[in-house]
Amino acid sequence: MAASPTPLKAPPKPTWEPKPQESPYPWLRPTIRIRLTLLYGGMFLIAGILLLSIIYMLAAQALDVGSDLPFEVVNGQVTSEVCELPIKASPDDFNAALNACANQQRDHALDDLLNRSLLALVGLSVIAFAFGYAMAGRVLSPLGRITRTARRVVGTDLTRRIELDGPDDELKELADTFDEMLDRLERAFTAQQRFVGNASHELRTPLAINRTLLEVHLSDPEASPELHQLGKTLLATNERSEQLVEGLLLLARSDNQIVERKPVNLAEVADRAIDQTRAEAAAKRVEVRGERAQAVVQGNGVLLERIALNLVQNAVRYNVAENGWVEVTTELQHGQALLVVTNTGPVVPAYEIDNLFEPFRRLRTERTGSDKGVGLGLSIARSVARAHGGRIIAEPREGGGLVMRVTLPV
Repeated sequence: MAASPTPLKAPPKPTWEPKPQESPYPWLRPTIRIRLTLLYGGMFLIAGILLLSIIYMLAAQALDVGSDLPFEVVNGQVTSEVCELPIKASPDDFNAALNACANQQRDHALDDLLNRSLLALVGLSVIAFAFGYAMAGRVLSPLGRITRTARRVVGTDLTRRIELDGPDDELKELADTFDEMLDRLERAFTAQQRFVGNASHELRTPLAINRTLLEVHLSDPEASPELHQLGKTLLATNERSEQLVEGLLLLARSDNQIVERKPVNLAEVADRAIDQTRAEAAAKRVEVRGERAQAVVQGNGVLLERIALNLVQNAVRYNVAENGWVEVTTELQHGQALLVVTNTGPVVPAYEIDNLFEPFRRLRTERTGSDKGVGLGLSIARSVARAHGGRIIAEPREGGGLVMRVTLPV
């Protein structure tokens, strides 16, 4: 009898904790909506109570019953220090004068009450705005923490978490969801890099063995010309595969943040890259020129040299057949280090610029099989620049060719 097939194992369970079940009484949760309702409702109630109290005190002061009347009776005659009352007048005229005096005092009291109420309203408004601003900042501070964490994650630092404390409200739920998303992204990103790194390492050994065997075969003087030519072809193919593997390994490594940073002079890095491509440039009759000023950055010298080398090699290889040139300059500009590689070459449409930075992409050529590289140079340069907190921008040059600008923080 045939052996029964081995049963498949279930995939591993996720490592993140499941979300807790919602409370059967959602109205009892200290949600942001309830907290803001209580906060602004309470502030309105307190401000209203204070304003009513102030107005009441001002009205009581303006209509102070215990104070003297604006007129008094002296020796059988009504006199006033506030109003002008007639000494001799008919009763109707005298009563009209008294009413006018009372109305004048009432208007004065109302005007005084209005002015003081306006001053009280302005003072309470300033206090309310200041208190509201402080409380809004306190309520929205978790959003600022989430935003700062998201900005750090943009720099490919997936190890950071928000870990928001406090009441179980909408903001904490958002922060927990964001942390869970970062966990998944970090696992996927780490798994991808581990796979590329392991695959590259595993492919190095057989490629090195093949290269050794081919070199030994080519060193045999008794080999026929056909076998000798075949060996050269296979050796060139093997060398291209080695370049591809090295590029994949470097691309996987450069996608991480640079942990150990040392002072690196971009001028020296550019000079070494030019020295490595000088023979190729001379063979293609391409002039390499440019002034390189001191521009020291903090980073990894090997990876930064890879940026310069890839850009200079591309500038030399994708150039014109005659009177071609490559200009390499370095400088400090606005507190940043700048590496610029400009070259003559074919006209590059602006809509094709972004495609040049994709792996295995070239301008109007096949994805593989080219003798100008493996199609990873600009992808590696962009990844290394991002790992150093910088960026690389490509622009079409008027008349043909490209202008590549690498900006790195000092």
